[in-house]
Amino acid sequence: MIVATSVVSLALCCGLAWWQWDRFTSATGTFQNLGYVLQWPLFGLFPAFMFWRIKKLREREEEAAAEPPAPAPAPVRVPAPRPAAAPAEEDDELAAYNRYLRELNARDQQS
Repeated sequence: MIVATSVVSLALCCGLAWWQWDRFTSATGTFQNLGYVLQWPLFGLFPAFMFWRIKKLREREEEAAAEPPAPAPAPVRVPAPRPAAAPAEEDDELAAYNRYLRELNARDQQS
């Protein structure tokens, strides 16, 4: 069925290319018609190309399914976390800065 579709598509598009060639060679023909002369056969070949591409992809899938699976990678060992160090005594400047931030936050909450 797909082969028949490809052949019919190619024949139809070659007919359209011939029609565009006749239009190009006529007195009212333009270079756009010449572009279509080159474009229509490509449209006609597209179903055949897709048929070929799908066939190749299926072959690749079958080859991949026939191959033995790759060995699983070794598990990654993550070291256990270390206990957190005891917090050092707060610096006087840091304590003053934190108090200042608390005051700013309190003023912001009031307004």
